[in-house]
Amino acid sequence: MKLYKTDKVRFIAGLVIIVLIYSIFYIYFVENGASKLFPRKTRHIIKFLATILVYFVGTFHLGKLNDSWMSKLWHFVHVSGLIILSSMGFFHWYIFEVSLAFKSFAVSIQELLMSPMLYVAMGILNKSLKQ
Repeated sequence: MKLYKTDKVRFIAGLVIIVLIYSIFYIYFVENGASKLFPRKTRHIIKFLATILVYFVGTFHLGKLNDSWMSKLWHFVHVSGLIILSSMGFFHWYIFEVSLAFKSFAVSIQELLMSPMLYVAMGILNKSLKQ
């Protein structure tokens, strides 16, 4: 089976938008020294909102494809990751200051959810399963 032309265009459009969000986030927020001056909670909220934005872009573009399993997998990974990040964030904000290893784990999860790598991996898996 071949991918339909509209599926390819939709997938590539989603990838381009995710790459743009990821690039803008890293250029203007992560790599920008001025963002370190923001209050900690503000930085957390910006990171969380950027991650949610990537989730919605992927949901929109994968949800319209003929392969519904890609959309379900996208939802599962992102919702699970966002629940983990939210739980860790609330613990950090309201209960106890967490260790550096704990923070590093949260950054790793957030990086996975924002990175175009997950979106591309799903596309490669879909293409290999259709052959």
